[in-house]
Amino acid sequence: MEEEYAELFTDDVRNALVEALKDMRDPVEGYVFTDTSNPNCQYCDVTVKFMKFVSDAAPKSNGQSLLKVKVLDKSKDIAEFQSFEVSRVPTVAFLKGKIRWTGAPLGEEIRALVETIVRLSQGESGLSPETINAIKDKLNGKVKVEVMVTPSCPYCPYAALLSHMVAFEACKAEKCNVLSDVVESYENPDIAEKYQVMSVPTLAVNESVEFIGVPQEENFVNSLIEKQS
Repeated sequence: MEEEYAELFTDDVRNALVEALKDMRDPVEGYVFTDTSNPNCQYCDVTVKFMKFVSDAAPKSNGQSLLKVKVLDKSKDIAEFQSFEVSRVPTVAFLKGKIRWTGAPLGEEIRALVETIVRLSQGESGLSPETINAIKDKLNGKVKVEVMVTPSCPYCPYAALLSHMVAFEACKAEKCNVLSDVVESYENPDIAEKYQVMSVPTLAVNESVEFIGVPQEENFVNSLIEKQS
């Protein structure tokens, strides 16, 4: 596994991360949920290592990285697993678990990961004013979005980022009623099978497939409003 992902930890990748993260402004807390007692979690170690690598590449304030990464273990950090409602490892989470990757955010998903961190740090989602107003005024019920992705999918990061930023805006509106879960299909074949995923990204809203491909922002938010519970 270490050799397979050796290309993630080169100087070129670090320099690219430094450049991509340079516009961070405020600190961001990220959490990596793992299980050291589970030998079958083949992506746990590389996920922890990569998130620390990203943290090292982030800008510093008073000598501390603006990306603070906390590693949580299933056998010891039971309360955090419960409060974040995390049941699978590895999981990378932000915003108390409202924004997460279930499975390693590697490959193409690194782009969505980095952009999510930057936008959280800046406090700006990048969504249109119309979308933000719709989230504030009309999205009041609970919504779970599952974005099925694979590491090699070049379009998946756009769907992941859109879903994550809607969850971000819901939290900014002091509702935090949207859970955005980007699910790595190969690591979670049971979820992929549940939604009969044939191509990615596939987006399910409250356990109903609503989009195959990257949805338009307006259509996506309207679907969440329609499907909210």
